[in-house]
Amino acid sequence: MTGLPVLDDAYIPELPNYYKGKVRDNYDLADGSRVIIATDRLSAFDRILTAIPYKGRVLTQTARYWFEATGDICPNHVISYPHPNVVIGKRLEILPVEIVVRGYLAGTTSTSILTKYKAGERTMYGVTLPDGMRDNEKLPEAIITPTTKAFDGGHDAPLSADEILSQQLLTKEQWDTVSAYALALFKFGQERAAERGLILADTKYEFGIDADGKIFVADEIHTPDSSRYWMADSYQAALDSGTRPASFDKDFIRSWVAERCDPYNDEIPAIPAELVEQASAVYIDAFERITGQSFDRSTGGVALADIRESLKHLF
Repeated sequence: MTGLPVLDDAYIPELPNYYKGKVRDNYDLADGSRVIIATDRLSAFDRILTAIPYKGRVLTQTARYWFEATGDICPNHVISYPHPNVVIGKRLEILPVEIVVRGYLAGTTSTSILTKYKAGERTMYGVTLPDGMRDNEKLPEAIITPTTKAFDGGHDAPLSADEILSQQLLTKEQWDTVSAYALALFKFGQERAAERGLILADTKYEFGIDADGKIFVADEIHTPDSSRYWMADSYQAALDSGTRPASFDKDFIRSWVAERCDPYNDEIPAIPAELVEQASAVYIDAFERITGQSFDRSTGGVALADIRESLKHLF
């Protein structure tokens, strides 16, 4: 334990239609809205590793910063923020395609363009990249690399625009709309990040439709969990040396666990308090650098009782 308060559970029995996600607890209300409470749970390897103080608040408030700044670019799901960890949003049918926008040849997962590029692929996601590119080099232009959205716990799979349409995952109108929204959001995000001394290298978006078929961006946007940010002043030297630019490194807990067990099958060892506190500091630093705002620790309020009080009008 760190001694710092954490919100590791947000079950409120007075609210209806409870659904527990990996890090967010959700309630669907009769009026067509959804209460989304961001806990401090840290998820990796398809399980919960620990809770990071202030993590839920950082993600909610970072997304709020971007939602409020981009409302004229793309409609979003937000109705209100009754608490720093809580958003009440429109209940949407999430589209079955995850939209990832990339501005750089980067990534480590099997679906990342750098992994595929280093394996010799040049055409991927319906896009052809030139030969001779270096790790983390800026792409000629931002590209969309969509994947299937594995709702059932399966693995995401790469898609092209042609496959999205031929498999009828989206209509052409939906694909055109989502693509335009995603590229416009990413362009704005990159420009705003550059003003803060950051490079927004890539990010993912989730889009959903309401009962009338209108498309909204949902979940979170441009947070340190959904996006890859680099420190701009580290980029050129890293590119020249073939190393990764400095970033908000939150993966040290994941790495610490993986070095000590098979995280998919073994019991997770107790994570040292100093690592948890370090991760909390990284999240807070990310919020402050991304938004240019000071993070407010004074409001306490990560206690479930405070969240419950903020939602009493819904009971």
